[in-house]
Amino acid sequence: MLDHFGIPVSNYERSKAFYQQVFASLGGGLISDLEGMGHKVAGFGKNGKPDFWIHEGEVATGLHVAFTADNRAAVKAFYEAALAAGAKDNGAPGLRPMYHPNYFGAFALDPDGYNIEAVSHRPE
Repeated sequence: MLDHFGIPVSNYERSKAFYQQVFASLGGGLISDLEGMGHKVAGFGKNGKPDFWIHEGEVATGLHVAFTADNRAAVKAFYEAALAAGAKDNGAPGLRPMYHPNYFGAFALDPDGYNIEAVSHRPE
């Protein structure tokens, strides 16, 4: 249903470097790095399509975004990459059966405190 999503970040260069490391763990990366409408924007995704964007601006509160992982190993790689890039732990990789029996996710707080997650719905 969603085509793309954007969030404001407090430090564009720091967040761009952070998300490059995080998306690499999920098989994606930086696709677009543009300047327009008075600010820089960076788009991340896979297969040439950016679906997650950042731009410098006033940080929002209570934001949560979950990224699709191909499998549980990718969820673990995401979590490790996020922590290595400076995120804070917000939930180690594991099953979350309260959502459904195969929901395997990991949570981290990005440099602005946004709750980011990688999730796989595949049984393994």
